[in-house]
Amino acid sequence: MQPDEPLQIVAEDSAPTTRCRIMATASTFFHEIGYQKTTVADIARALKMSPANVYRFFDSKKAINEAVLERLIGEVEALLAGIANRPGLSPTTRLVTAIEALHRYSMDRYERYPRIHEMVEAAMGESWEVCRHHLAGVTGVLERIIREGVRTGEFETPDPAIAAGCIHVAIARYTHPLLVCQPILPPVPPLDAMIGFLLRGLAPARAYSEAGVEGGAGSEAEGCAPS
Repeated sequence: MQPDEPLQIVAEDSAPTTRCRIMATASTFFHEIGYQKTTVADIARALKMSPANVYRFFDSKKAINEAVLERLIGEVEALLAGIANRPGLSPTTRLVTAIEALHRYSMDRYERYPRIHEMVEAAMGESWEVCRHHLAGVTGVLERIIREGVRTGEFETPDPAIAAGCIHVAIARYTHPLLVCQPILPPVPPLDAMIGFLLRGLAPARAYSEAGVEGGAGSEAEGCAPS
């Protein structure tokens, strides 16, 4: 048994590097020819290894997709966390900046890498747990921002977690990778109008008495305010 141990250690040490190479190569194929057309044999051939060797690190093409998707998700969550942690911003500015950044990121992915949506669509059907984890992560960042706003008196809500979930659902049309690329039917309001409407819902009740119908988010939300 002892002669085999050094080989085992080498294999384990090389695993992260090989996994990263497989993920990077798969990501390139997914972007260029699409998830459905990419095969494990394609990935193996590009890496000059056998498909069996790829399967040593990922037990299926679905597993590779999940790993690539998790990397993309990590980029989004790092972006939002950076905004939530950025010093000198008010909770309102953090929330607006986070929503706008999420929208820009989703639109940029769609416009620059339209085939990536095929991969995301496959993940929605095959790897819902990864997507669910991502949704929870984004909502968690929104909740953290809202809790800070409640603490400072800038926002008012009895349940920041529920408020964050509502906001996440409300902005899905502007940020969900499968929705941003769909024809606008029915028409949706401009993003800034939606943000204004949502901020108005978080505004302390005193804002209404102090500023009338323009309290909370300001006049930009007038067109979306409930009657």
